[in-house]
Amino acid sequence: MSTSSLAKKKSGSTNAKQYGMLIALILIYFIFNLLSGGKNVSPMNVNNLIMQNSYVVILAVGMLLCVLTGNVDLSVGSVVAFTGAACAIMVLDLHLPIAVAFVVILLCGLLAGAWQGFFIAYLNVPAFVVTLANMLIFRGLTMVILGGQTKGPLPTDYVQIGAGYLPEIYTYIGGQKIELLSILAGVIASLIVVYLEIRSINKKKSYGFEVPAVWQEIVKLAVIISIINFFTVKLAYYNGLPVVLALMLVLIIIYTFITNNTVPGRQIYAVGGNAKAAKLSGIKTQRVMFWIYVSMGLMSALAGIVLSARNASATPKAGDGFELDAIASCYIGGAAALGGSGTIIGAVVGALIMGVLNNGMSLIGWSVDIQRVVKGLVLLGAVTIDLISKKKAS
Repeated sequence: MSTSSLAKKKSGSTNAKQYGMLIALILIYFIFNLLSGGKNVSPMNVNNLIMQNSYVVILAVGMLLCVLTGNVDLSVGSVVAFTGAACAIMVLDLHLPIAVAFVVILLCGLLAGAWQGFFIAYLNVPAFVVTLANMLIFRGLTMVILGGQTKGPLPTDYVQIGAGYLPEIYTYIGGQKIELLSILAGVIASLIVVYLEIRSINKKKSYGFEVPAVWQEIVKLAVIISIINFFTVKLAYYNGLPVVLALMLVLIIIYTFITNNTVPGRQIYAVGGNAKAAKLSGIKTQRVMFWIYVSMGLMSALAGIVLSARNASATPKAGDGFELDAIASCYIGGAAALGGSGTIIGAVVGALIMGVLNNGMSLIGWSVDIQRVVKGLVLLGAVTIDLISKKKAS
């Protein structure tokens, strides 16, 4: 087979993988729409879908960097519980200003990540063992500082970051109240997506890479823009843009820029693709691994603040199982099981698929046990398809 044919085949496989995630998201949402009698497309449910899964998206963004190196972080759920509990204690018992408590907790998250990164990067203890140990350590510390009790209720200003909304601008169309900032956000996001896609195509052409056919790009953009505006219009019919959605978008933009456009981002992919070759080429692999887990600690602390704010309290069982949702989101979103491949956007789509599954199964009354079976099957299927497609490609 010629080099050109191989390139086209590889390009086609990549595109199919990218489109497959979006098609799966739409199909799952459509199926649950039929099964729930349209309940999952109501403005209130769309709002709940975003707010209830915000911490999973935040964790998935950080987790992708770990997955890119062929590792995971099993401690994130426990760190979420610990940081949320510590933040609630600082505000309610120590009477620290909320902003100061948030900064202190984010620093605690960095330290928790550095603690794990030191063992993984510089002492070569397997990441699975280190993060498993810290899952137990931080869960235990959470029980200790809370004394096994729930801490709350938290002040209104604190709760805003997890359950509040951006300033609302309302108008009435046909007697229906519409929030204009949400509509504007959808239009701006659509224009940004089109600009970034055109920029990406031109960049690939300049380096002589294969680019998809025009009709494929048009269909892809139409699907993405439809999804964006579906959510923003639904939010416009409810209470507008949640604060946590703005926070998620900022994180997605920052981490996408880092992984796609910076030297540290390329080094993470290089370490995940072949650590020995990366080290021989001059990349400080230990430093890369260390900072990946520092980043994960920061994301865990942020998710801890958001979760405690969303619940208006901190509980010993908070964050239970979050590590599994975050890891599953990355793999369902197209990250390679062996590392070296995956995108932030893919991880976010994976988190949305997990969220739609959770939300849809709850709406139609499936038990938590059955929900776990379904999510497990989806995860197993995603990883199996990835490995089979790689085997065929090789």
